[in-house]
Amino acid sequence: MPSADATSLTAEDLQRLSAFLYRQTGMLFGESKRYYIERRLSDRLAATGCPDFAAYFALLRSDADERETLINAFTINETYFYREEHQLACLGRSLLPDLIAGRRPGEKIRIWSAPCSTGEEAYSIAIWLLENWRLVDAYNIEIIGSDIDTRVLEAARLGLYGGRALARLPPNLLESYFEPAGPGFWQIIEDLRESVSFGQANLVDAASLADQGTFDVIFCRNVLIYFDDESRLVAARNLFDRLAPGGYLCLGHTESMGRIGGGFTLRRFDDATVYQRPGAP
Repeated sequence: MPSADATSLTAEDLQRLSAFLYRQTGMLFGESKRYYIERRLSDRLAATGCPDFAAYFALLRSDADERETLINAFTINETYFYREEHQLACLGRSLLPDLIAGRRPGEKIRIWSAPCSTGEEAYSIAIWLLENWRLVDAYNIEIIGSDIDTRVLEAARLGLYGGRALARLPPNLLESYFEPAGPGFWQIIEDLRESVSFGQANLVDAASLADQGTFDVIFCRNVLIYFDDESRLVAARNLFDRLAPGGYLCLGHTESMGRIGGGFTLRRFDDATVYQRPGAP
């Protein structure tokens, strides 16, 4: 067990670790998050057997698995089913009808949830479309969830959820798309789990996004608020590049591209305000 002194960071060490996390994730950590940082650092010192920060930081630079584990420890994964449902309504009532106007039945429509956390958003999109979009079977809809945190991706693939994640899901949908999985837990039915795919990606690392291809709709909600202006600009540029011409970006209700720009066009629909990449779908 590391001593209190081992995890009590100097201002210089705190800055070094914060800079490392910023380069890796685009998220800002600093003096105001000292307790949060030191608590997680203490866990990693105990797990790795490193006696102090200097030894642990040296390990970070040489061990890719430990870098991944530390990033996992610092990512924020607060979500639930049918969060900001008005955007799901906008997807079915406005965005998809616009996107399919020039397409034939059977053509592919790609929807990306990034970051996807433990999968609630990606599965919510699938459930909402199955329940509410009458053309859901007429097109080849591909839903992909991505996150920087490998732990949450494993949880997303498993599709096992407790009452907190499911609190806002209508009871009839819980019955239709989930199976009881022990006291207080339900698991997404296998057919639905197999219809959504998950993989690792980093919004501030263009190279990690290149293999994703382009998408018709991107849900990127409640993550840019943790970035500074520079990281938001990088993420906005990467999101723009991952959208097909005419594609749509859905942000969280507290987020805006207003100060970021990035070439998006603001679009206001009855259910939600979203951003569009110019060009014909």
